[in-house]
Amino acid sequence: MSTQRRERRIAIVGAGPGGLTLARVLHVHGIPSTVYELDASATARDQGGTLDLDEESGQRALLHAGLLEEFRPLSRPEGGELRLLGKDAEVGFHIPPPRDGDGNDRPEIDRRVLKELLLGSLPEGTVRWGQKVRAVALGAAGRPELTLADGTAVAADVVVGADGAWSRVRPLLSGADPVYTGVSFVDGLLNDVDTRHPAVAELVGRGSMFALADEKGLFAQRNGGGRIRVYTAVKAPEEWSRSCLVDPADPGGPADPADPADPAAIRKRLLDLFPDWDEGLRALIADSDGPLVPRPIHALPIGHRWNRVPGVTLLGDAAHLMSPFAGAGANLAMLDGAELALALAAHDDLETALNAYETAMFPRAEEAARQSADHLVDFFQPDALRIMRDSFTALTAGGADR
Repeated sequence: MSTQRRERRIAIVGAGPGGLTLARVLHVHGIPSTVYELDASATARDQGGTLDLDEESGQRALLHAGLLEEFRPLSRPEGGELRLLGKDAEVGFHIPPPRDGDGNDRPEIDRRVLKELLLGSLPEGTVRWGQKVRAVALGAAGRPELTLADGTAVAADVVVGADGAWSRVRPLLSGADPVYTGVSFVDGLLNDVDTRHPAVAELVGRGSMFALADEKGLFAQRNGGGRIRVYTAVKAPEEWSRSCLVDPADPGGPADPADPADPAAIRKRLLDLFPDWDEGLRALIADSDGPLVPRPIHALPIGHRWNRVPGVTLLGDAAHLMSPFAGAGANLAMLDGAELALALAAHDDLETALNAYETAMFPRAEEAARQSADHLVDFFQPDALRIMRDSFTALTAGGADR
């Protein structure tokens, strides 16, 4: 390794799966980096649900990170089970959990567990917690410079925006902003389901369950630790997603006077949207533990690209934010991180490395974003159950119970 390469200052903004994968693969190749993360610690907030890591993206990234064998015992192959239901709770399509000895190219892992795996593989001090990046600009020497919330300026040779949908790095490269897709989720959680909610546990199974009808859906995922995460999904104005009080069928109508911070009020509003759905499905909302969190779904334009700016690039949602309906977000972010690290390790010239990374990343992200946008439309069609049953049937080519 050359002295020039060893002295590079690489700043990664954001300690999500993509940013941490980048830091880890750089470390494997003897290249130090610093990750700036606004969270005060790794446990400062809920890390979200479960991820199915694809063999050709997320798992490939872990292979380059030297962590694939450590990942396997932490993953849940049984999470590959899939149930597709109508609003009467009748199963319209079923992929059973893999039997012992069967392969599963997309095993599940909780986001929290994945993050712990990646963090544990990095040298102490790599992640600077509680360091919010306020802005990124090109300094007088034409090199990127971070400005932290406390006013500290940090010069770098490479700045990578791995800071998600509302990236502070992206404006230096692109004027594109995420656009609301017209769909909102409300995120809920049921704890200790096998003991406290056995009927819900049986309905959802060991993996994921999609219930579709009336241009809305209830999506449930088994997480580790006996939890099920539930996403109530509706087509609604963005204002509804912020308050959960405006009826999506009548967005101009009067709002429910209940306090939007009151979980019981939000729960009632959501249940009112599913009046004739099976009570077992409604229990996914009615029995939820803790707060219900609105999550409006945004996306960047399909095919989002930018012109080269010296020493600056993006990965993951900062580069190609899309809806979750392709199951590609975290997988792509991790692959982005691994491939960017490999490019930086392979090329002494930074611009050659960044150009090589972006040349491969742009078309890959565009394809996934288009698939995600198409699937979002399909999931909220009046006959979504039939559409998705046909789609899953084609994908499995007869390899599942129907």
